[in-house]
This record gives sequence, C-alpha cells and structure tokens, in this order.
Amino acid sequence: MDRYVILGTAGHIDHGKSSVVKALTGTDPDRLKEEKERGITIDLGFADLAYPDGLKVGIVDVPGHERLIKNMLAGAGGIDIVLMVIAADEGIMPQSREHLDICNLLKVKRGLIVINKSDLVEKDWLALIEDDIRKFVKGTFLDSAEMIAVSSRTGHNIDLLKEKIHGLALTIEPKSVNGIFRLPVDRIFTLKGFGTVVTGTAVSGSISLDSPVEILPRKIPTKVRGLQSHGEALKTAYAGQRVAINLQGVPTGEIQRGDVVTVPDRINTTYVIDSEIEILKDPSVDALKTRSLVHFHSGTSELVARIIIYDKDKLDPGDRAYCQFRFKTPVAVMAGDRYIVRKFSPLLTIGGGEILDPSPIRGRKSEKLRDLQVFEQGKLKEKLSLKILQGGSNGLTLSDVEGWIKAELPDIRKEVTSLISEGSVIKCEGRYLHKEAFDGFSTKAVAALSGFHKTGPLKPGMPKEALRALFKGLDEKLFETLLALVKGVIVDKDILRLSTFRISLSEDKKILKDRILYALEQAGFQPPTKDELAQSISLKKEEVNELLKIMASEKSLVRINDSIYIPASNYQGMLEGLKNFFVKKNEMTVGEFRDILGTTRKYALPFLEYLDSNRITLRVGEIRKFLARK
Repeated sequence: MDRYVILGTAGHIDHGKSSVVKALTGTDPDRLKEEKERGITIDLGFADLAYPDGLKVGIVDVPGHERLIKNMLAGAGGIDIVLMVIAADEGIMPQSREHLDICNLLKVKRGLIVINKSDLVEKDWLALIEDDIRKFVKGTFLDSAEMIAVSSRTGHNIDLLKEKIHGLALTIEPKSVNGIFRLPVDRIFTLKGFGTVVTGTAVSGSISLDSPVEILPRKIPTKVRGLQSHGEALKTAYAGQRVAINLQGVPTGEIQRGDVVTVPDRINTTYVIDSEIEILKDPSVDALKTRSLVHFHSGTSELVARIIIYDKDKLDPGDRAYCQFRFKTPVAVMAGDRYIVRKFSPLLTIGGGEILDPSPIRGRKSEKLRDLQVFEQGKLKEKLSLKILQGGSNGLTLSDVEGWIKAELPDIRKEVTSLISEGSVIKCEGRYLHKEAFDGFSTKAVAALSGFHKTGPLKPGMPKEALRALFKGLDEKLFETLLALVKGVIVDKDILRLSTFRISLSEDKKILKDRILYALEQAGFQPPTKDELAQSISLKKEEVNELLKIMASEKSLVRINDSIYIPASNYQGMLEGLKNFFVKKNEMTVGEFRDILGTTRKYALPFLEYLDSNRITLRVGEIRKFLARK
C-alpha cells in the first residue's frame, strides 16, 4: 500500500507559501478568482507531491492573514509536517508567531523551515535572518528542524527542499488505518452530473465505494458514491490521504465546513467535553477567566464555547489546568483529539490542549480531577476500564467504547477482552459493565429487598417492577440478566425475595390459614371467590388476599386466577382425573371435564384456561387434548 503524509504550510501573509507550493508541485493552490487577483491565499489550497517510491505528500496551503486564522486552523488539524515559510526580506512577523504557537499546541512533531525569497537579500542579511529564526523556534518542535533558503521565483534549492520533505516524511508514523474512519470536511461543492462532493484529510480509518456513512453532528445518513485523491479515482481511501467523497442524495446546503464524515452509529455528538488546557507563555496574552466565552477549534470545526476551569478562577500565561467546555451546538470529537482556543474578542490564539472525555458524567470535583488524570496519563486499558465504570449499571456497548477514544480498534478490543478475563468487566446482553458497577447494582437490589421484607413481613416478595423502578434508565432485558446474577435473590415469576426470607406468621394468622384451607377443601371444585371467602370467615378482603398469596408461595394452594384458589390436594386430584380420562379417550369436551370434577361450567372454564396456559391441555376448537402427563 502507498504511504500517505500530509504537509501544511505556515507563515505570515505574502511570505510566499503558495509560490513555494507551486514551485514544488507545479500546482497553484490558490483556486479562487479573488486569490489570483489579489495575490494572497484567502482559503485553504491543496496540491500533492508524489515520489517514485510510492510516497505521496498531500499539501495543505493555509492563509497567512490574521483575519483568516480560522481558515488556517481548518487546514492545520490533520497535518503531519509543517513547512514554516519565512520571507528573507521581512523575517519573523506576527502570523509567523501565531502559526508556530498553533502548531505547537496541536503537537505537530515534524517540520522544516523555509527561508523564501532568498534571491532578494545579501548573504550577510540571510545569515542574520537565520540567526533570528533559530532564536524564534528555540524550545519548539522546530528547534532542531533543518533550515533551507530557497527562491520560488528562480527555483533555487527547490529540488533540495523536495529531498528534505521526502526524508522527513519517511519518519512520520502512519495514521491509524485500523481506527474509525473520520474525515473533517473543509470544502463542499457540487459537480454537474455527480452531485455533492466534500473534501478533507482522512484522519483515521478507511472507507470504500458504496459504504454507508453519516455526517455529524446532524447525523445525516448517506452513502459513498465516489472517491478521489488528487484527481485519482479510488476504490478505498485511507487515513493520511486528502480525499474527495461524492455523497449520495445530500444537498450541499445541508453540509458545512466543520462537519465530520464517518461510519454510522459509532461516534456520539456532545454538548460538553472535559479537557486539559495550556495557555501560551506569551506575556501579552490576557488571563483566561473561568466561565469566559471562547472560540473552540477542533478538526475543521469552529464553535463558541463557555469554559469552566476546574480548581481555578483564571489561567495566566503559561498556566495549565483541567477544564470543561460547554457548547450551544453539538460537536463530534473523540478523546485524544487536539483543539485550539482563541479569545472571543479580539480574536487571538490563547491556548489549546487535548480532549480527555467527550462524554463526561456529573460528579464531585475531586472525583472529576482524579478521573481526568487517568484519562490524560493512563494507559489505554486504564482509560477504557474507567470509562466502562462510568457507564454504571447500563454499561457501554463495544461501539460506545470504540467511538469514545481515538485508538486502533484491534487495540481497544484486545484491552476490553483482557479486562473481562481479569474479572474487572462483565459482558452482559451485548454490553460491558464494570465489576464495581455490578457490585453496586447487587448491593442496592439486596438492600431494597431486605427493606421490603422488613416493612412487609407477610408479603411473599417485592414486585419485580418496583425494584426495577429504582434503577432508572436501566434496560429491561439487562435488568433481568443482572438480577439473575445477584447471589441470594430468588426470582419467582414477577415476585422477588431474598433466599433467606421466610414469612413469619403469628399464631392467629396460622389459625386463619387453617380456616381458609379447610373452607377451600370443603368447597371442592366450586371454590368461593376471595370476596366470598372473606365474608364466610369474617375477615377483611385485604387480609384474605395477603394470606392467599402466602399460601400459594408455600405451595399449599394453587392460584387459578386472581379470584380463584384451590388446595394443592384438590389440584392433584384434578390432574389424576384428567389422566384417567385420557387413558380411554384422546379428546375432551368442556362438559366431560365438568363431569370429571363434579362442578358447573362456571368453574370448569377458569380451570381449563389455567390448564391451557400451563400447557397441560391444548384447546383445539371446542375440545381439549392432553399435553402433560404430570
């Protein structure tokens, strides 16, 4: 497979970034009419540099004007190498500094310094400029970068610059092709006969023709109709490439710069993220106060956010802290993404950092700070374990986990499997729960049942739905499965009780039980209803109802329906009568069943319905067949 690297230009306006790109590639990255007329880059420009060994360098040319920094930021997100262009006749200028600050904050690791327009100055002046630049980049990622004096006008050292780009590009670690495909959109346009096309740098994963995709944050479903990279048609596009995607059935008006093309149902959008932030050391930068509004840039997106600084009221130049950003509109980001913050007004770059948690949970500040330290400094396994723990009793699906953090999918799956084998995580109904979360569920369930038994010692148990109501938002199927795993809990249809629980009846209650049992035994197969029973033994209906449930749970009575109970001995007699009947015949009518029991149709029908529902008999039209020979 070919190797792909993205190179981005940086530097002040009119220092010749676009002319250097044109000299390197033969392509003029200034595509807009206004750009060509005015001789400056207004928006992002693109070109490519292909080498014989299969290395392909996609070039993103950014504008250098201070008012166009947001356009520069839209192109800076996916770059691997920075080409810092400084004009020999002007030297270091304001946007030289701001662009370098931005690249530092984005943690770009590789770069080259290009002194353009070297043909316009004397050698002594060039030496002075070189010395100034070395001081300028000291302590940054360009500290030991190679410096090349070129002239885009005469072609001086352009071939040498190509060689240096090639050598540096080979040291770049390839982007994750095994991650989730993400392409932050930087351009949208329409091609006649094709429809909507979006372009961007694929920052992770891969995508193929006809693949389903969705556009975040509005979750617009669509399909890949065509793929290109620098004019070459592709079947599959990979991380690290500049990619144009022809989307099926989506009007251009529904997409904007900052949207993300990704695979469906993996990445969740969010209105709140937790991050670490560092403020530029520049003493001219004002302190950033908590609850300030800022411009937040990540990928190609720009949003207004309110920053909440944890444990501090403000951040001075050079300070570092954990913080939370709150947005009015949703954003699609992952843990591990970098971002830049600019002052709300006037527009100045003031800091940036790493997104630590795009789906933070509420909690005490001390707990948050502890968790954020793990998300920042912990290994992948530790981060995943903590995030699954934060999922609580509902846990997380594998897709939730994979869409949360920027990492190789095989690595995520390997670590989750390891957590399961260690017993730290439980897989249940397709979800992953931390052992601590399950222990919390178990403790809460047992405590609720214990409390129920204390307040209702004569009740056979707690209704299942009453316990489930204590776990708001917990999936019903998952609740059932977790309940089955809790030690010491007996599930009897819709009633729950602790295995140690026994109904403790007073002597008078035991006498009442005996009276009820005697009354029902005497009634045979024409039992009184609950109301009739209460009246016959001079008891309140509620007391009879409670005692009937206790006797049914103890198996001395069989509940036919909510109104009718019969003694277990009578029920066994009914089964024996059925068995004897079906030895001689294969079918039974309601009348024949009525005669077997010596009762009336009024009672025979509910008995038959009970037998049918318990698959002892089978109704076929107006007759019954025998299913169970119990």
